[in-house]
Amino acid sequence: QVQLVESGGGLVQTGGSLRLSCTVSGIMFSVYDMGWYRQTPGKQRDLVAGITSGGLTNYADSLKGRLTISRDNAAKTVYLQMNSLKPEDTAVYYCNAVYKNVFLKRDYDYWGQGTQVTVSS
Repeated sequence: QVQLVESGGGLVQTGGSLRLSCTVSGIMFSVYDMGWYRQTPGKQRDLVAGITSGGLTNYADSLKGRLTISRDNAAKTVYLQMNSLKPEDTAVYYCNAVYKNVFLKRDYDYWGQGTQVTVSS
């Protein structure tokens, strides 16, 4: 059974920091590209940051400089360090794992249940 369990969300004041974690089980974590997305009510889920199986990272343009995504393959965990938080960062943050098997032509795509981040003004 595949599980992605997020933690680290909560209530923080403007300018504060949070570190989200997503611990994965049931898959070969090291081959998966990992991502953090966020969603607010009535809006689509948007990519916040991603890290490939090889460690390459990418960030949403509007969030560059405030976020750091990292992974620990031994711990099967991906992290998102968020600094200088703003009220508009308030959202549910979701962890995503993706693996594209080229030979089988099959994509494996899993999501966590989400963790709420609330930034007070």
